[in-house]
Amino acid sequence: MANLGYIGLGVMGGRMASRLMAKGHRLVGYNRTRAKAQWLVDKGLMLADTPREVAERADVVFVMVANSNALGAVANGPNGFVAGLAPEKIVIDMSTVSPALSRAVAAKVREQGADMVDAPVSGSVSTLEAGKLSIMVGGERATFDRVRPLLLEDVGPKVTYVGGNGLAVSMKIATNLSLAVQMLAFSEGVLLAEKSGIARETAVDVIATSVAGSPMIQYRGPFVVRMPDEAWFDVTMMQKDVQLALEMGRQLEVPLPTTAAVNEWLTAARAMGLGGRDFAAVFQALARVSGVDV
Repeated sequence: MANLGYIGLGVMGGRMASRLMAKGHRLVGYNRTRAKAQWLVDKGLMLADTPREVAERADVVFVMVANSNALGAVANGPNGFVAGLAPEKIVIDMSTVSPALSRAVAAKVREQGADMVDAPVSGSVSTLEAGKLSIMVGGERATFDRVRPLLLEDVGPKVTYVGGNGLAVSMKIATNLSLAVQMLAFSEGVLLAEKSGIARETAVDVIATSVAGSPMIQYRGPFVVRMPDEAWFDVTMMQKDVQLALEMGRQLEVPLPTTAAVNEWLTAARAMGLGGRDFAAVFQALARVSGVDV
């Protein structure tokens, strides 16, 4: 049993914290909106008032927040987690943020005598609950070796070391752009079939079970028939990752034409008021433009 902390108890972070508690670990957590963490308190989570308090009370601190600004907010300042760190403590940042920011925060963590790895996950609510997450890790190899048993046994079945700090979030961004592009292409195919006279449910089933049916299409494809009440990963969050990819593409001189296209449709979806819906809502944006009832 480890003494763990968790900062950011949203859709994924909250479920991951619950999973860690189910494995028998002691957990102290922080969430900007305290009420959203009450279900975890009911399960035994100790709720802290600040990220600093989490870092002071835990030996290993997980962080999963929405974006670069949110990471800066929970890391920096007198109440940030960096201020609460001590030698030998470890931060496992599972957020998808700018690689440059991830490296900068890791440097501040090391100034405290602690260490940090970036460890974003590939997967969704369904893969987390099924225990099938894939985790990529960037940072010092020795630190990775220390946290690997915790990540491998208690979070996800596949953990891959990809190199130094910032490289895991780079890998996550490269992965997520593919998810967005797949969803857009899938939506185009479904709409083309539907306007030809094929039932939407039939088109979804055929594509999802064909050679085009990646795991993401198989679990998210049905959302074009019925969207979940709670977004697994919403349009705004996906656009944040897509824009990080476009920024990386400009810096590294890699053309990303399909990523640029999906960015436009994510913008359209947000303009239609769909920003808080699962990013499968790009289908709804396309459907409205196509004159199809959704």
